[in-house]
Amino acid sequence: MTRQLSFLKAVVHLLALLPAGWLMWQGWLLYDYQDHEMSANPIKYIHHFTGDWAVRFILVGLAITPLRKMNGWNKLIKFRRMIGLYGFFYVVLHLSNFIVLDYYFDWMTILKEIIKRPAISFGMVAACLLLLLAITSTKGWIRRLGKKWLILHQAVYLIALLAVTHNMMMVKADLSEPMIHALILAGLLGYRIYDKVRLGRKSYA
Repeated sequence: MTRQLSFLKAVVHLLALLPAGWLMWQGWLLYDYQDHEMSANPIKYIHHFTGDWAVRFILVGLAITPLRKMNGWNKLIKFRRMIGLYGFFYVVLHLSNFIVLDYYFDWMTILKEIIKRPAISFGMVAACLLLLLAITSTKGWIRRLGKKWLILHQAVYLIALLAVTHNMMMVKADLSEPMIHALILAGLLGYRIYDKVRLGRKSYA
């Protein structure tokens, strides 16, 4: 059973790294003056690509508990931390593109953009909160914080709301993908509210 779980984790790691690997491959094609998919504005393409994948991993992480409850796949819980950290990984890539390639470490301009543009403000708050959750995701921090750890990690719902809102506000043309993200998030949060009400009624009865 342990060997099977290790194999599944290896598969998840591989799948989670595929978008980053594909992006690196496209970057190499661009550098080598070959045909690529990064459009006429590679920096903007990288920004949207990494942002979209960050949102997707956050949503997949939120989907694990409903899937586990609906289908009885209790082993899914062992993948939640991994998925969450990959969400953070793509947020780091997204933020690095913003700071390094977009603004060339111009901290004053970056700060002005964060203050002036609500979309960037939402994204930055989500990134900071996700950093906090990533740092405290280890067994040592779980042990130190005790019940406070569960309360702290409820922030993932706020992170998801901020990330999806940021994603939607940053897209100026085709809103179909951000809308899909928003609908998935609404479904996941709606299920949690329903489940909480249902359990509350049962305990009351």
